[in-house]
Amino acid sequence: MEDASEDGEDGEDARTDPVFVLIRGLLYGSLFVGLALVLLPASVLRFSGVVRPAEYGLAQGAGIGLVLLGSAVAVSCVLFFAFVGRGTPAPFDAPRRLVTRGPYRFVRNPMYMSALLVLGGAALYYESAWLLAYAALLAAVADLFVRHYEEPRLARSFGAEYAAYRRRVRRWWPGAGGR
Repeated sequence: MEDASEDGEDGEDARTDPVFVLIRGLLYGSLFVGLALVLLPASVLRFSGVVRPAEYGLAQGAGIGLVLLGSAVAVSCVLFFAFVGRGTPAPFDAPRRLVTRGPYRFVRNPMYMSALLVLGGAALYYESAWLLAYAALLAAVADLFVRHYEEPRLARSFGAEYAAYRRRVRRWWPGAGGR
């Protein structure tokens, strides 16, 4: 009988089974969304005295649209991490393969961009400058984290493959050439 820790037929062990990785990714993603995109923003809204809008207008419609777009991008990132990268968005359970497909074809950090879309949408929906300030703070922290932790780790882990990807794809904004 084969031990569960041994490599399977495709050279992957049980920890990299796509379904198992997807479950972990959804768990970690839910925890991040719950904390960074629901609980903390709700605290910001309570602190600033913002309540649900009495009437729905253009800002609320645009906000809902951004939240849906950001959510769709985030879900697709988790799926690509699980099925292509054999990992999750969590830094301690990162993909074992470099993911350059799906939303990663356009920007190197679509997960962070999706979080900012969701927060920006919520700021529009509630018409909250405080929530927009929270999103700006999260963007600054994400930029520092990416530049000083993620990019050096990816360079060490994936070498020339990551260097080529970095030259092709920008960090934050879609367009030709990386930076």
